[in-house]
Amino acid sequence: MKLKAYAKINLSLDVKGKRKDGYHELDMIMVPIDLYDLVNIELATEDRFTCNVEGLAMDNSNTVVKAVTLMREVYHLDQKFHIHVEKNIPAQAGLAGGSSDGAAVMRGIQELCKLDIPIEELAMLSKQVGADVPFCVMAKSAVVQGIGEYITPFDVHCDFDILLVKPPMGVSTQQAFSMLDFSKCAHPSSMAVRKCLEEDRFEELAHCMGNSLEYSAFQLVSDIVKIKTELSEAGFEVVLMSGSGSTVFALTRDQALLNTQAEKMKAKGYFVAKTKIVKG
Repeated sequence: MKLKAYAKINLSLDVKGKRKDGYHELDMIMVPIDLYDLVNIELATEDRFTCNVEGLAMDNSNTVVKAVTLMREVYHLDQKFHIHVEKNIPAQAGLAGGSSDGAAVMRGIQELCKLDIPIEELAMLSKQVGADVPFCVMAKSAVVQGIGEYITPFDVHCDFDILLVKPPMGVSTQQAFSMLDFSKCAHPSSMAVRKCLEEDRFEELAHCMGNSLEYSAFQLVSDIVKIKTELSEAGFEVVLMSGSGSTVFALTRDQALLNTQAEKMKAKGYFVAKTKIVKG
């Protein structure tokens, strides 16, 4: 079977503080977007993991392999799998590419092996694969809290187009968190952003969105600041970095602006994609 592993963006990301276990307490609005990897999974006589990206390690460090190992151990599976991943989501981009692949594998095994598991149980289990994996299992717009395990889905009634722009250099999530200065970074209200999305208040989004990790990422990759500035000056209503970066996304209802700036950013050598929120 072939599954779509949807990328995500953070329409708000507040790092509230550091926990005693070393993880950070988060309060976020995350939405799945129509940019995806394709994960093909089928039963086989032995495990085999492949990918279209040369040099990408398909070993125990990969979320795909971690997901298979976890499902096999928890549900006592003896089936073997051939899994091939067609990557479209760039790495170190703040788009949850690896997490979405792991989530797709868990959903695929659930279906292929006819496991009667509620999606909520699968999502809770998947936090052992990675922090963003529970959201990717659910694949619905949601308020995401804790370290990513508390997920409250809601319906988005606000339509807009999304332009993604990623510079060649990525950002290490671990490094971005390690450089946090809580007194200097943004602390947006996820509830305010949720209200705008539920009540179609597009014009108000720019005033309540934010990302605590921009403070770190700006120091690590100067192109992020450059891209944000250019897109804002071009006329996009909302411009923000997703996750720990380095992808910048811009929101608009102006198709001409979207298309013009997409071509300009491509010409500069950036990764560019035009997309929308996946609903339903």
